Amino acid sequence: MVGATLAVALGERGFRVALVEARAPERNWPDDSHDLRVSAITHASQAVFERLGAWPAMVAAGVTPYRAMQVWDAPGFGEIRFEAAELGEPDLGHIIENRVIQAALWGRLEALGEAVRVICPAGVSGLEPAADAGVRRLWLDGHEPLSAALVVAADGARSRVRDLAGLAVEGRPYDQTAVVATVRPAHGHGETAWQRFMADGPLALLPLGEGLFSIVWSTSSAHADELLGASDAAFGAALTQASEGRVGDIVPVGPRAAFPLRLQRATAYVLPGIALVGDAAHVIHPLAGQGVNLGILDAAALVDVLVEARSARRRPGALATLRRYERARKGENLGVQYAMDGFKRVFGNALPPVRLVRNLGLRAANDIGPLKRLFARIALGSLGDLPTLARPGG
Repeated sequence: MVGATLAVALGERGFRVALVEARAPERNWPDDSHDLRVSAITHASQAVFERLGAWPAMVAAGVTPYRAMQVWDAPGFGEIRFEAAELGEPDLGHIIENRVIQAALWGRLEALGEAVRVICPAGVSGLEPAADAGVRRLWLDGHEPLSAALVVAADGARSRVRDLAGLAVEGRPYDQTAVVATVRPAHGHGETAWQRFMADGPLALLPLGEGLFSIVWSTSSAHADELLGASDAAFGAALTQASEGRVGDIVPVGPRAAFPLRLQRATAYVLPGIALVGDAAHVIHPLAGQGVNLGILDAAALVDVLVEARSARRRPGALATLRRYERARKGENLGVQYAMDGFKRVFGNALPPVRLVRNLGLRAANDIGPLKRLFARIALGSLGDLPTLARPGG
């Protein structure tokens, strides 16, 4: 999603772009099927998609606005609720299946024609060190090699390009696995995103069309294995209990999957002729749904830097150029990573004093208007120095 966003944005701005993709995204699917992977898209990311012309196709394929967010602790009395109406906003964001985002961006790539050369399917097998102010040679499986003034690694947490470039990562696995599934609640979703913090990890219920939820249940690996192996009835009962029945009895719809969680960050985002974006640069806990949004902002920030460099006749792969991108994004991404890691630690702590403090904190945040609005604006993605593509009217 992040790489396609960047390719569309640069292609529209007259850059010569090649997109190397391992496999084309799914473009057609049965009406009654659901993607197990979804993203909570902020207003900032929506602005990017709108300005790239991809948003109408996403809306046509199905996006679900959520107008409220309910967060509570278990066990405890702490609870906070955000309402879009309180902020004068039509919604707090949208839940969108990843395949919908990918298909819409792929459609925009096709509409750009020769402005973006799509090489698919293809994998990267080698990377030549920068020999000429950032010019790199990239070897591909089954295709002629490419020479580029800038190679952008948007190939995920296990980035091949990052590893070939010798950019180190640091981090650690969490003691959690995320179980994902599509479910139907008896009471519908009410255009509300629900999240309950429990000792083993948070349960998020993200609204989808037709009254469904996409759930992300972060829990211990042993419990995740139990949930994957449980019958539909047992899985639904476990979800109903974990959500305290707030949306009624829950019934699974379709398959389940799981993936291990980890905290990871690249020690540097750039080298001459190399830049990292998205999960290739940073991986965070999914409890706030910010991962893909950070990646979209990476792409938008890199576009700003490259457009400005072209105007100033600076080479796009020069380290001085790419340092501007790194300064724009690395600090902010680290701040979000530390914040999510802190939330995970605090809400996973069962010590009574810690539990009391976090419940008092949630209650205070709910009762103090300015603080509550600040948290809501952070969730909207509308704070900070946003890249041009992500700004309202940008």
